[in-house]
Amino acid sequence: MDNQFWRIERRPEGTDFASALALVDEPLADLEDGEIRIRNAMLSMDAGTRLWLTDREDGYQPPLPVGAPMTGLVVGEVVASRADGFAQGDLVRAFGVWGAFSQVDAAMSGAIVLDPSVQDRRAWFGPLGMNGWTALWGIEETGAAKEGERVLVSAAAGSTGILAVQVAKLLGCEAWGIAGGAEKCRFLTEDMEIAGAIDYKAGNVGAQLDAAGGFDVYFDNVGGPLLDEVLTRMNHYGRVAVCGLLSDYGSGQRTTPKEFDQILMRRLRVEGFFSPDFMDQGERLTARLKSWLDEGKLHMPYDVTRGLENTLTAYEKLFKGGNIGKVIVELDT
Repeated sequence: MDNQFWRIERRPEGTDFASALALVDEPLADLEDGEIRIRNAMLSMDAGTRLWLTDREDGYQPPLPVGAPMTGLVVGEVVASRADGFAQGDLVRAFGVWGAFSQVDAAMSGAIVLDPSVQDRRAWFGPLGMNGWTALWGIEETGAAKEGERVLVSAAAGSTGILAVQVAKLLGCEAWGIAGGAEKCRFLTEDMEIAGAIDYKAGNVGAQLDAAGGFDVYFDNVGGPLLDEVLTRMNHYGRVAVCGLLSDYGSGQRTTPKEFDQILMRRLRVEGFFSPDFMDQGERLTARLKSWLDEGKLHMPYDVTRGLENTLTAYEKLFKGGNIGKVIVELDT
């Protein structure tokens, strides 16, 4: 049986993924003990995976080697198994490959069997997936948001940001978002009903933040110069939960805050967090998020691209601001 998948041919420059990844066909190897073969139904597009395409050895995960399949979260059906706890026909989520099939070690890939009663399986990439876990953990644990506090989220119209502002509201906080463009800001204030939105594309970000007032928690998905603008508008004893550094991915730049002294002056706590650090809490986090989802308190728009051959077009949206909500590639299965 052949597998069609995206292979890394070279390190991409910026968002030129088309010249760096190639869609290839190779035979699938025989299953080994502990492995499962998944027929992928959906691929999750996540900005953090851009770091895996660089040659940086000091990231939160080693880079993927040139010549390797591109890796990401997948949802699909187990079509063969030599791993305990996984049977043919199970719906699973795992770290697999951008391809028609993922053949992975069940334990090492973080594979889990999903509840088939969840009607919209896209939710396993959104509210019930890593984005949901990250939003809940970052707001409540790392950000330590308390009822009545003011919470600001960057990249707030992206998949994690949309969930983070909703979680902040559910915890009794006043939620604000930063997004690019009037459409995204309107979506946040009208559809998500948050307190206000900062349009970084409109310019005068500092003035917009001044008009909004100080913040107790900043959920940062972006880093870069935007972090400087926010540090000078944080309330004393505030917390900065660093979730991502979108401004750095693929740019060759590093976030170097000029306003670093504000961490001391305002007695701020700045902490990075990464979902594998709390994978062991996944069942608990999912149960809580599912209760909100079932009650209609969590919402996620999905930006869906069909066809494996169009994966790079979908991926590019993450870095050009072309999406609202969770970007997914659905495969013809």
